Amino acid sequence: MILRSLQIVVLVLGILSPASQSLRFELQSGHTKCISEDIKSNSMTVGKYHVVNPNEGHPLPDSHKLTVRVTSTYGNSFHSAEKVETGQFGFTAAEAGDYMACFWTPDHSPQITMTVDFDWRTGVHAKDWSNVAKKGQVDVMELELKKLYDTVTSIHEEMFYLREREEEMQELNQATTSKMFWLSFLSLFLCLSVAGMQFWHLKTFFEKKKLI
Repeated sequence: MILRSLQIVVLVLGILSPASQSLRFELQSGHTKCISEDIKSNSMTVGKYHVVNPNEGHPLPDSHKLTVRVTSTYGNSFHSAEKVETGQFGFTAAEAGDYMACFWTPDHSPQITMTVDFDWRTGVHAKDWSNVAKKGQVDVMELELKKLYDTVTSIHEEMFYLREREEEMQELNQATTSKMFWLSFLSLFLCLSVAGMQFWHLKTFFEKKKLI
């Protein structure tokens, strides 16, 4: 009971905190960098990326191009772009698991290093609430209520997800306990069988030697 309460508290804190990956990383030519995100089924996710211009006020060099792939755990492709400077993607996850965003840049001589800005958001934080307000012509209070409603819905879904995972773990523990019981029983049976055979062999040996 205490463990479940702690899980709920951690879950609420995780939902209320920004559930996104916003980062800047360096990528050398001819190399690949992949970033993963654990996404639940039917969750919305959006991502934006662009190559940082090393020389402000000047055009971005032609060598600073990216090839980007976003795939699911089972290898399904959700986004693909080749030799681009910037891009974005958005989709609803069809399956739960780790989704991978991989960035690759062609080999270049001499080798160059480019900087990439990448922002990846999932769940409630993937919604553009400013656009929602503009399109729906809602006031500030209504917008906050919409945010709160989606947050509560997300927490509710996470609680059911944790409950399913807990049931799976219980089933796994029961199956493991059952297997260990039969393994222990089999080991005991084999030990007793070997001990009985040794006793029978020794008894037969001593009888042949007429020692007993």
